[in-house]
Amino acid sequence: MRFYRPHRPFRRKPSTTGGQHRRKPHEEKPHEENAHEEHPHQDQAAGPSASRRRRLLITSATVVSAVLVAAFALRDASGPDSGATGSKADCRPTALLEPPCGAWFGAFVPHERDDLPEKVRAYEKRVGRELDIVYTYHDMSLASGTRREGQLLTPEERRVGEDHLLLLSWESKWWGGTKQQQPTWKQIASGELDDKVVDVQARRIKGYGKKVFLSFDLEMDTRTPASGTPADYVKAYRHIHDRFRELGVDNVVWTWITTGYLDHADEIKKMYPGDDYVDWVGYNQYNYYRCHDADWLTFAQTQHATHDWIRENISDDKPLMLSEFGTAADANRPQRQAEWYAQVPGVLKGLDGVKAALQWNYRDPGPHCNLALANDAAWDSLRKAVADPYLNQPLK
Repeated sequence: MRFYRPHRPFRRKPSTTGGQHRRKPHEEKPHEENAHEEHPHQDQAAGPSASRRRRLLITSATVVSAVLVAAFALRDASGPDSGATGSKADCRPTALLEPPCGAWFGAFVPHERDDLPEKVRAYEKRVGRELDIVYTYHDMSLASGTRREGQLLTPEERRVGEDHLLLLSWESKWWGGTKQQQPTWKQIASGELDDKVVDVQARRIKGYGKKVFLSFDLEMDTRTPASGTPADYVKAYRHIHDRFRELGVDNVVWTWITTGYLDHADEIKKMYPGDDYVDWVGYNQYNYYRCHDADWLTFAQTQHATHDWIRENISDDKPLMLSEFGTAADANRPQRQAEWYAQVPGVLKGLDGVKAALQWNYRDPGPHCNLALANDAAWDSLRKAVADPYLNQPLK
């Protein structure tokens, strides 16, 4: 079994102005019996409206902060530049694993069941540094025999977690299972899966002890109506969150990951569980180029529109994660992928609140859809980009 990102729901054709997102390896057709009429999430006060109220308070605080900043600047005009990271003590991660002085660098590294540590080390050797975050995927199947797809965490993940942060993507799927075995959001929200799935994995994570990033049904905006309505998703997410809390699991950093595809904007807003249930907000944006018959987009062009929309409509203060980013290659311009990655650190520093960026080093199905690094020039460019001090923060 290969722990790669599994088959995911239908993707509409991307827009070059409103963000792009990934096409699924094998498109799933929504099941008729799971198609429900969507209703707006009733608890919208937890999202943008609360965010706007916070902005009024932040504006006042910003004025005071600006005066203090100016005073310090006059006192020490020779201080660090905008890319500096400060002292190690000042830059230690917060309780929610946020690096105050820069951003984490991570990746999804393709691997088989037993070789995750070896594949991570090989990637790190090629990129010239250790990863901060390693990204893996799991379903909600029951553990039986040698099956470990639903096991949070595997022995290999525990080994990698000794000197890395882990982002676990937990999907309401049973990969390779029958139609009847696929969990729905209503089942999860009702507690039907607590005894055999949710509680089991909650106790496993609690027993691990170290803090982990946990995402439930990343890119949930592509999963309706097969898994349920937006309101069903919010209820399922909140149920898992609350169940973990009831079981005393306090080492999870709750990470909500959307496509960031702005054609889904209304649906994405309905699917935000609320500030009390989310610690980090993530989104996945790419330069697909010929993979989706799109124009070539710079790294900045793939990120800015979605970033600004999330800040305006979802949260203006949660730490943000580029949970997947990458680019296709251009066969006619072999250096183009290298040029694309060279932009990464400069753009990241200008994206308010982005505290982690995870490179996707794998392919999509179809012609021209390999998003992995294509040649030595691309590797060298990424190597130089992620050597930037802004992306090298203390893990402890």
